Amino acid sequence: MKEIKKIAINTGGGDAPGLNAVIKGATISALNNGWEVVGIRDGYNGIFLEENYPQGGLMNLTRERVADITPLGGTILGTTNRGNPFAYPMKNEKGEIVEIDRSDEIMEGFRENNIDALIAIGGDGSLSMANKICKKGMRVVGVPKTIDNDLDKTVITFGFDTAVSFATESIDRLHSTAQAHGRIMVVEVMGRYAGWIALNSGISASADAILIPEIPYDIEKVSACLKKIRSEKGYAIVVVAEGAKPKDGNVFVVEKQAGRAERLGGVGEKVTSDIQYLTGIETRSVILGHLLRGGSPTTFDRLLSLRFGAAAVRALAAGENGIMVALAPPTVNYVPLEQATNRMKCVPVDSDTVMTARELGICFGE
Repeated sequence: MKEIKKIAINTGGGDAPGLNAVIKGATISALNNGWEVVGIRDGYNGIFLEENYPQGGLMNLTRERVADITPLGGTILGTTNRGNPFAYPMKNEKGEIVEIDRSDEIMEGFRENNIDALIAIGGDGSLSMANKICKKGMRVVGVPKTIDNDLDKTVITFGFDTAVSFATESIDRLHSTAQAHGRIMVVEVMGRYAGWIALNSGISASADAILIPEIPYDIEKVSACLKKIRSEKGYAIVVVAEGAKPKDGNVFVVEKQAGRAERLGGVGEKVTSDIQYLTGIETRSVILGHLLRGGSPTTFDRLLSLRFGAAAVRALAAGENGIMVALAPPTVNYVPLEQATNRMKCVPVDSDTVMTARELGICFGE
């Protein structure tokens, strides 16, 4: 492979606390290697839709620009989960929305800007795109990002710890108001098709029932369990993952558009109305939603993000290509992007954490 002189960094998919820390870790490490560093705005948009950016689709990343961004939420580069360049939604002559492969325009943008390698920060969708770009000839190292913790081949993804910490604090706060009114409170959290956030925050915050995608629930069993708990202690708390589904049912989808993943939501409100109908107890719902994505990253996520950013540059310097950096305590190692994006990491239903929840008397609606 030719010598690296200039690298690009991009952030794709949903935002997560720690993105800016990865950008800083990678930028400083790359500059220390004598490389030039640029950031691509809004995923890949800045390089193949550059006409949409009066300030330029690429951002020069200097020591000064990244010096104080570690504690900041979001991403200074911007991100998007719309407009997959390999299936970009466009109108045809009939006015119909069709999906077009525009990835060649991305490769041309890399060549025109003399970019030798890409550090792609994202979840399963973004890293799947990065793997395809690698196969088209760009040197790529991926960094696993998702609050959902559903990426395979890494013990944990950055952003997850911050999301769970906030969810736990929020559920803690609901205990007092649920107790004061004798209510059942239902809290819906993000996580897509994996129940990591719901499981970890629910157990930590002493929830009475936790509904996750990996264990389809029977709402009548959930309601019977909650009615008993409420009669004993005066209130009850339920944590629901957005991808949870009833037995013999499907996940609740809010929106599905060309060029982007389907958007989940609505299960919390459905569970709330069903519980109130079946128990006769006043039941309220809270949707934490994008609150889980925002705010300053925890110490754990800051350190992990900085480690991932530095490791991505270390991998490029060592000649690696087509890999993702992954946490394998106590080290960060490299795994092929193909393997990292091959399957979703779901909660093992026989895991120690699930067994702990059952031993604590938490209901899964089985």
